[in-house]
Amino acid sequence: MKKFHIVILILIAVSIGVLVSFMGDLSTYETIASARQKPGKTVTIIAHIDNKQPIEYDPIRNPNYVSFHISDTLGNTARVTYHFEKPYDLEKAERITLKGKMNGDVFDITQKDGILLKCPSKYKDDPNNNQKALSQN
Repeated sequence: MKKFHIVILILIAVSIGVLVSFMGDLSTYETIASARQKPGKTVTIIAHIDNKQPIEYDPIRNPNYVSFHISDTLGNTARVTYHFEKPYDLEKAERITLKGKMNGDVFDITQKDGILLKCPSKYKDDPNNNQKALSQN
C-alpha cells in the first residue's frame, strides 16, 4: 500500500473513534416512569410543573436548593431537587426540560444547566399581536 492509502485509513479510523465517543453523550427523552426504571443513569425528561404542590425555596437558609414537583404527559409525578439558585420565572414556566438522575422517587439535578424553561409566549392570547409588533417596528 502507498503511504497515501495508509493515511486515509488512519483518518477513517480516527473519525469512527470520534463518532463512537460522541454516541455516549446522546440522550433520549424519557417519561418519569421510564426514568424510575433507570436509577442513577442521567436522563432527560420533559414535563410540567405541578402547581398543586408548593415550590420549596428558602434563599436565607440555603440559596442553592430548590425543590418542586413535576408531572409528565402520562400523569406520572415526581419531586425534583435542584442544587443551584432558583431559575427566574420558574413558576411561570409552561414546560420544563430536566436533565438529571432518579434516586428513588426524587429526580436529582446536579448540573447547573440541568433545567431549561419554556416560558409562555406573550403572543399566545392574541395571534394578531405578531402582526401588530411587526408593524410597529
